[in-house]
Amino acid sequence: MLAVAVLAAGKGTRMKSALPKVLQPLAGATLVERVLASCHLLAPDRQVLVVGHQAERVERTLAGVEGLEFVLQQPQNGTGHAVQQLLQPLAGFEGELLVLNGDVPLLRPETLEQLLASHRASGAAVTLLTARLSDPSGYGRVFADGAGQVSGIVEHRDCNAEQLGNTLTNAGIYCFDWARLAAVLPQLSSDNDQGELYLTDTVALLRPAMHLAVDDPDEVAGINDREQLAHCEAVLQDRLRRHWMAEGVSFTDPASCTLSEHTRFGRDVLVEPQCHFRGVTSIGEGCRIGPGCLIENSHLAAEVEVVHSVLRDSHVQRGCVIGPFAQLRAGTHLGAGCRIGNFVEVKNSQLGEGCKANHLSYLGDADLGADVNVGAGTITANFDGVHKHRTVIGAGSKTGANSVLVAPITLGAGVTVAAGSTLTKDVPAGALALGRARQLVKENWGVANPRQQQGVAG
Repeated sequence: MLAVAVLAAGKGTRMKSALPKVLQPLAGATLVERVLASCHLLAPDRQVLVVGHQAERVERTLAGVEGLEFVLQQPQNGTGHAVQQLLQPLAGFEGELLVLNGDVPLLRPETLEQLLASHRASGAAVTLLTARLSDPSGYGRVFADGAGQVSGIVEHRDCNAEQLGNTLTNAGIYCFDWARLAAVLPQLSSDNDQGELYLTDTVALLRPAMHLAVDDPDEVAGINDREQLAHCEAVLQDRLRRHWMAEGVSFTDPASCTLSEHTRFGRDVLVEPQCHFRGVTSIGEGCRIGPGCLIENSHLAAEVEVVHSVLRDSHVQRGCVIGPFAQLRAGTHLGAGCRIGNFVEVKNSQLGEGCKANHLSYLGDADLGADVNVGAGTITANFDGVHKHRTVIGAGSKTGANSVLVAPITLGAGVTVAAGSTLTKDVPAGALALGRARQLVKENWGVANPRQQQGVAG
């Protein structure tokens, strides 16, 4: 059997944030969510999160994670003290305990599979992940022989000058035989520079102890401050872009674009510079995105073009053209072949196939049939000060420039709205609707008005 314990009790003071460190976002997911996801392939029998600082907030955030158990560490007195809190919850458990840190989010699932397999094959009491770093400052040093057997670990602050020259570092990731670990946990001492109980001290009490070195040190990079968070973001973004380029996506300038973990692309997608994808987003085959787009929690079918625009919580069907400088807000659904152009905003609206809104318009809470042409400056006035109301426009209708449709209102199919009209009543199919004030012209205005002749505004 396998239990996984994630240590997530620390304050993370160097982040200088009101948000607990393990809840800091990284490519659309929190640090601790990424750690939990990394062990998904192992199918553990138990998953335990050790919480402390802002424990209630962490528990609320992860309440939806199936089977996750929470154990409180109070006060926080080191990693050894954190694992001591498992003695009661895991009493009688038989098998391995995998200990992960909630601020080490780049571990690949394959690495953890390799760690577990190596531990089981060697029969070790403990197997730890290690990494050789060009700059090991701040990391505990691992001392081992050529066969991978560990003699001890010394924390950086407790190293002497000779020990500091060792570049083999402890990643803080362990696979223990739980029964043997449980037997030595009560023996830990706080006789060290920090006055804390170190989990690393159990390695000297357990034999045999083995280590497994990772090939990519970035996998075990921990996050203690904003600079390290930015480094991990860059590593993860590079992984995501490389993955999708291998799947047939072209990035004109990869480094200028960012993706969420849940972004999905079809083949032959072209992503121009300065494009950003957030949340659960899918981009269909043959789409062209950018430059300068933000697409969040949206789904685009094949062959859609988006330029210099923002799309959130929207669905776009095949062959639509969006932008430049358009915004699709929550609840927008565009039928196939729609065109949404310059400075057009669409919110909570359904546009049928072939609709066009090319200039300077707002469509809010509207339902448009197929092939509606929205003239420049058309506004659906959807809010009466208390409630939102819907506008319905039938198929094949046309609105003239600077039209205002005051909801609730329904225009039948094939309606023509004259330019400059403000409509407040329903219009039957096939009609021409005009809602203008009568034009008034006063001739010889400059001659008849002395103030005007003197250049004084009347």
